[in-house]
Amino acid sequence: MSTLPANNNHEDANHRSFWMPGNYQRTVRRTEDAFQACSDLATCIQERARVERQYAVQLKEWSNKWKPHVDSSPLYGSLQKAWQCFLSSADRLASLHASICRSLVTEDAERLRVWQKDNFTKKIFGGFKEAQDAETGYARAQKPWTKRLKKLDKAKRAYHKASRKEHAARERESQAQASQNMAADKQKKIQEDREMVQQETHKVRTRYEKVLEETNRYAPRYMEEMEAVFDQSQDEERKRIIFLKQAFLSFDKHLDVTTNDSVKEVYGQLHDTVAAIDEHEDLRWWKNTHGPGMPTDWPHFQEWTPEKKNKKGKEVVGEKATLEKSAMIVGVKVRALYDYVGQETDELSFKAGEEFMKTEEEDDQGWCRGVKDGGLEGLYPANYVEVV
Repeated sequence: MSTLPANNNHEDANHRSFWMPGNYQRTVRRTEDAFQACSDLATCIQERARVERQYAVQLKEWSNKWKPHVDSSPLYGSLQKAWQCFLSSADRLASLHASICRSLVTEDAERLRVWQKDNFTKKIFGGFKEAQDAETGYARAQKPWTKRLKKLDKAKRAYHKASRKEHAARERESQAQASQNMAADKQKKIQEDREMVQQETHKVRTRYEKVLEETNRYAPRYMEEMEAVFDQSQDEERKRIIFLKQAFLSFDKHLDVTTNDSVKEVYGQLHDTVAAIDEHEDLRWWKNTHGPGMPTDWPHFQEWTPEKKNKKGKEVVGEKATLEKSAMIVGVKVRALYDYVGQETDELSFKAGEEFMKTEEEDDQGWCRGVKDGGLEGLYPANYVEVV
């Protein structure tokens, strides 16, 4: 089981961390995402099968069109045989691509459909049983933790409120002591008020510390229960990754008809990329990005400090200039997950880890529009980036 990480200053820890209430939904959604990915991959394979079939038909039509001309041509001997060989090669290629079409439809796409049906249990009113089971497990594990966090937040707010009152009382007492015209009985009354508020603050602080201690004492049990549910979902995802890896390898095998060095290089690179799929590395990345490996700001005592008054002058002017500058580009900052080289003049190119602004949302083809720091604007695949 994981241990409590050290406190950190991540601004969005309470909003994105796996451990915070409700943030397990990204992991639960993997079931629906995997189901959709299977459907998309099956459709993709079927479309490629149609391309192979159309190519086979066109090759056959071209061969049949030219056979009578070649047979009755004035060429003879080896020249005529060479021309006839072009046509017979086209016939053989047509048969090969027709066979590829059948393999893609009857083996690859069908295997995906069958596996999808056997491994995703649809519920009558929508959704999947696997996702619902994970949702139930996470919700059950987080229910007592959520109650403790609410109780802790209430105690913290009460302590900070009391601290503000004590701070104000101390300031009144200091002002009274500095005043030479204030009556002694009034000064005494102000001092008594300050002592009363100070006692109340100490009482509320004690309560806050007690609730914080109880919350942190429960944290290991909460982590253990959450990780138990997470490990189950990781096992399901591992099966999906392994199966999809085999599906990609089968897809590659049926398409790999390389006969020359340049084509071999293309399919060799494809095969190496597919064969390099590593379920362990994928699961490790998910865990560190959306799971227990994420950093989080664990509950700790937070001392109350007086709010600082804003200083007018140059700092305000500088802040206004910064806001005006940031308003020049309207959009959402995103970070590239992978390298991408634009194929068209209206597409952006970027490296993994590079950040830029998304200015238009994803269209129905899966493309977004963005602009880089230098002002270069263009389209890019939506699934190549993540929102920062």
